[in-house]
Amino acid sequence: MTWKHVRPNDNPAQDERRKLLDWRKHSVPFAITSMLLAALTVVLYFNIREYIGARDQLNLPRVAVDLGYANYSGNVLPSGVNQFLGMRYAAPPIGNLRWRAPQDPEPKEGTTDAIEFGPICLATDASYPTAGQDEDCLYVNVWSPNNTTPDSKLPVWLFIQGGGYTSNANPNWNGSQVVEASGKNIVFVGFNYRVGLWGFLASERVRKDGDLNAGLLDQRLMMKWVKTHISKFGGDPDHVVIHGVSAGAGSVALHLTAHGGKDEKLFVGAMAESVFFPGQPRVPELEYQFNKTAENAGCKDEKDQMGCLRGKNIKTIQEANAGSPFPGRQLNPHFYWTPCIDGDLIQDYPYAMYDQGKFIKVPVLFGTGSNEGSVFAANVGTQEEFVNFMIDNYPKLTPNQTDTMLEKYPLLPELPNHNAWFPSTSQAYGETTFICPANNIMNAYAAENLTSSSWSYRFNVQDETNTASGLGVPHVFEAPAIFGIDACPTPDSFRTYNKPIVPLMMNYWISFIRALNPNAHKLENAPEWDTWGSAKNQSRFVFELDNNRMENVDDGQKDRCDFWRGISEIMEQ
Repeated sequence: MTWKHVRPNDNPAQDERRKLLDWRKHSVPFAITSMLLAALTVVLYFNIREYIGARDQLNLPRVAVDLGYANYSGNVLPSGVNQFLGMRYAAPPIGNLRWRAPQDPEPKEGTTDAIEFGPICLATDASYPTAGQDEDCLYVNVWSPNNTTPDSKLPVWLFIQGGGYTSNANPNWNGSQVVEASGKNIVFVGFNYRVGLWGFLASERVRKDGDLNAGLLDQRLMMKWVKTHISKFGGDPDHVVIHGVSAGAGSVALHLTAHGGKDEKLFVGAMAESVFFPGQPRVPELEYQFNKTAENAGCKDEKDQMGCLRGKNIKTIQEANAGSPFPGRQLNPHFYWTPCIDGDLIQDYPYAMYDQGKFIKVPVLFGTGSNEGSVFAANVGTQEEFVNFMIDNYPKLTPNQTDTMLEKYPLLPELPNHNAWFPSTSQAYGETTFICPANNIMNAYAAENLTSSSWSYRFNVQDETNTASGLGVPHVFEAPAIFGIDACPTPDSFRTYNKPIVPLMMNYWISFIRALNPNAHKLENAPEWDTWGSAKNQSRFVFELDNNRMENVDDGQKDRCDFWRGISEIMEQ
């Protein structure tokens, strides 16, 4: 059968919401021009806002920290929160350090201002130069209460941003609001890590002369940096909670299984919004990506291809940092560069690790939005287009498996501004890539009798613009309710009719950071958040503005998640 290919963004109704989805802020392999311009507008707005803010900060009181390798001077914000921006946590990953594990920073004399964000890491398909992006990008930002000391030992919130492993899509989210909302009882940390070709180039040649999964190794070094230095900001190095959104949430899931689930005491709890499980192949299956990169960079015929690639200028490598169809396919997948199974840090597919109990047993809080796939799915009109889109993203799917998929995801009621099979495509992609990973990880914790310290949620707060566009409650839409209004890109509804959800959610999250339990410091009249329970019950909290409550995962979603779990090796999840 010949399948018709439909580009995922052939849908002008999605433009409005995609302006607010952070992973789209830099570039998307197959985005239409109008969407790219909308996304660029968001980036420019936030860069300008940050620049003006940095100028204003010159007049704020200063505060210093000695990290041993460098002295930094940050600001004391009017709220009484210390803010340190753009501090190095690793040596620049340039030249001979490309595609190697990050190294500690070189010592620097004198005092360096820490009042502006450092550049973020180069995104897939971004042109070079692009303002605010650079290869030298391993910087950390810290917000902490003023007048803390190393003896303060405040809980630490370590945030891992998302971006599909192709961009730093949530850069420079401001942690001052959550520090203030906690009663100045936490320290918040955010940072950049390598993405795309720079962070996830995979080959046996990289293994031999470099390090696989460099982007994840950046994250590991950040955890060790926190362990070493966070007490200087008043944080407790023995009470760190890692938290990620999207690819950051996927990273959290991978760190829980790192080195076979070996607990290196880098964190005591984990939170994840929209756990992201794209295909994460074994190294031999990614040699074609390396070969294509070497060819595009002019290193195809070189005996020392790694040396050749390290010798190329940034522009040449960045031009090769692009998406491409998987072998045998016609259209680009959403996510071309992803972590690989390296046999060391990532020893097997994530589901296999969780099934074997090879994960760190710490309290966890995982969840998703109701309609995770709506901003990713192709606007398809037929079954054939639905199948084709899924195979473009998960290319090992067989005809028998796609037939079963069509049985699990029949034609659903139409949505505004979309073709007939969009709702089914959105549900299938959203569940296999985001929703089912969270549910299945919760079940793995239940299987280890860890039900008393596992919480889950479904965010179902409606937005009129999303509803009119047929997007439902899309991917990471809950972010402003967790970090605070204008701490990250904020839809207008959170400033008006959805505003009451902000303190409710923020305090549940802060409570988990402080006590490893969302109920310990929740708002006084907030509902009790029950744990996940057994794999049979699957209880999660539903955020719905005026109807916050517990629910059990419905049997239909349980069945569909069981289907995806049963073919996880084919999906490379």
